[in-house]
Amino acid sequence: MGLSKQVTFSLACAVVLSALIPGAAGYLSARVESIEAAERNLHAQEARLNARLARETRPVSYPAPCDVQPARPIREQPAPAAFVPAPEYKPDFKPRKRERQPVVVPPAWLPE
Repeated sequence: MGLSKQVTFSLACAVVLSALIPGAAGYLSARVESIEAAERNLHAQEARLNARLARETRPVSYPAPCDVQPARPIREQPAPAAFVPAPEYKPDFKPRKRERQPVVVPPAWLPE
């Protein structure tokens, strides 16, 4: 007596699902457990770090009041100088067939 194709297909699906569902459930539960273990590890690390920081923290005490220094008098800023041309440009390398630029003489009205 032969099984019909529909019954054979139903049995094959049941066999596949009977292996697939527990496998997927085991995989997912293992992932959740690993995440929870990582979270516990992180909390333990944070607790150790906070304990170390608490040990290394020292209270600050001020045995004497700070001396208040009087403010320094404001110095007058010198007046900005008029434009003074830069000294002649002298490069370290030899210029290629370029004439040197003349030095610009400051105007007579400019104080030295």
